[in-house]
Amino acid sequence: MTAEVEIINKEIDMPDQTITDLYNYDEFVPEKFERWMRFDDSPPVGEPVLDFPLWDLDQTPTSLKTELNRYSYTIVEFGSFT
Repeated sequence: MTAEVEIINKEIDMPDQTITDLYNYDEFVPEKFERWMRFDDSPPVGEPVLDFPLWDLDQTPTSLKTELNRYSYTIVEFGSFT
């Protein structure tokens, strides 16, 4: 486990498993996904978003703000399609 993962684990109280191990749960039951439902920590609607790096499907580097500025409306899905 890297030092960065250890710091994140301590911040969200996950000392013995990596975040990936916990996120890739084997069944969709509340006790396995509720820890990820942190809506109170989300910025309010209308709040400017922080920029961060992204990559297109062809691995071309871009950023969140670049993608948000490409069209009048942009939907961003932060989640898993598993």
